[in-house]
Amino acid sequence: MKSNKKAAKIVGVLFILAAVSAVAGVILYDPILNGSDYLMNGSKHANQIILGALMELILVVSAIGTATTMFPILRRYNETIALWHVCFRFLEAIVITIGVISVLSLLTLSQEFVAAGASDAASFHTSGTVLKAIHEWTFMLGPNFMLGINTMMYSYIFYKTKLVPRFIPILGMTGATLVFVCALLVMFGVIEQVSVWGGMLALPVAANEMILAVWLIVKGFNSSTLAALFSKKE
Repeated sequence: MKSNKKAAKIVGVLFILAAVSAVAGVILYDPILNGSDYLMNGSKHANQIILGALMELILVVSAIGTATTMFPILRRYNETIALWHVCFRFLEAIVITIGVISVLSLLTLSQEFVAAGASDAASFHTSGTVLKAIHEWTFMLGPNFMLGINTMMYSYIFYKTKLVPRFIPILGMTGATLVFVCALLVMFGVIEQVSVWGGMLALPVAANEMILAVWLIVKGFNSSTLAALFSKKE
């Protein structure tokens, strides 16, 4: 029971760390992802961009950490869903990592652009457009598409087992559905991910993660439910 309480606190801290690092990464990337002078600005703010990449790598580690820490508990109810959750978390982490690589490659391109004295600007901008597009797609597929699948799986188990109060997984399943719908709408060009609608559709899943994180840190998993799950034979 003590180890499970510790696991709950670790998961809670990792959820908060993931949220903070994700937001920090978006803010720190601004000079190189936004504006028409991104090739000039990227090189000028190289350390800021690298720090943003480190923030996203912290996000990657945190995402994997939540899944692997919850796995021994989730598998007690349904090992298949618990394993899927870990696999899709890893896929989410891989997609985000590809986005990090695209931004760092864009930074290198920006530095080469400045070193070349802004000559042959058209070819540099063409390469920059491709790298920015890769990041935009990974930004949608990781934090939206994959996140929706992951959140639905662990929220479903939390709802069925009552490991946490049911209002939390209900919010989680609602948020998972909305953020998945958001990903589809972005994919088909109906809305922009960074928009009012994109923010509104992503808000419930973000709220779920923060509420769940605080609950796990303060209260942990339901002790009677844990006892029942761990008393089951393998």
